[in-house]
Amino acid sequence: MGPAISLTKVEQTAPALVSLYKSAGVSLVKHGLSGERAAVYLVVDYSGSMKPYYKDGSVQALADRVLGLSSHLDDDGRVPVVFFSTDIDAVTDIALDNHRGRIDEIVAGLGHMGKTSYHLAMDAVIDHYLDSGATAPALVVFQTDGGPINKPAAERYLCKAARLPMFWQFIGFGDPGSKQFDFLHKLDELAVPQKRPIDNAGFFHAGADPRTVSDDDLYDQLVAEFPAWLAAARAQRLVR
Repeated sequence: MGPAISLTKVEQTAPALVSLYKSAGVSLVKHGLSGERAAVYLVVDYSGSMKPYYKDGSVQALADRVLGLSSHLDDDGRVPVVFFSTDIDAVTDIALDNHRGRIDEIVAGLGHMGKTSYHLAMDAVIDHYLDSGATAPALVVFQTDGGPINKPAAERYLCKAARLPMFWQFIGFGDPGSKQFDFLHKLDELAVPQKRPIDNAGFFHAGADPRTVSDDDLYDQLVAEFPAWLAAARAQRLVR
């Protein structure tokens, strides 16, 4: 089975994403994921400290890159996006035919940038996935620039989600040496099976200027842990 959306269709609907689509394809082949199907989600941090990353285009760049990846894995040409801070700020989407400037467009309609609360965003993704009736597993790209205000709730939701066909790939924006990311390292390493039945999360840093991470490197990081999870999820019959 080839990519969910053909190169020709990407060329026609989103020519600016063609090179991203090609880079994503190379990473998927490299990691043995060619022909796989997945519902791809993007979760973005809308807390106050994220302001510079919206302003400099880092969030839009990530959204475009995730759309390039999703085009191989899902045939609907769109990625559901959850914006979160203290609460859920928006549940919307980006699509091949309207990706340009889409993040600014969404943010223009949002209110105050709050604090950082992961578990509500995780709950919104779980609800969206279950309501969608998807049969393919979910690959959730979860971007943040710091730890959550409620750590026990975030841990509980990750463990709860481990019984579902969902893999959470966390990506950190900011200083890799910051203590803000200690909790994400902990989430990545939660014990199996004492805490959760399956290792359903990965984490990597995109650094203080995420736009400088090459497309190839970003895609390698985004899908690196997905194959091991997929194999374990199939062994436990979470995924067909």
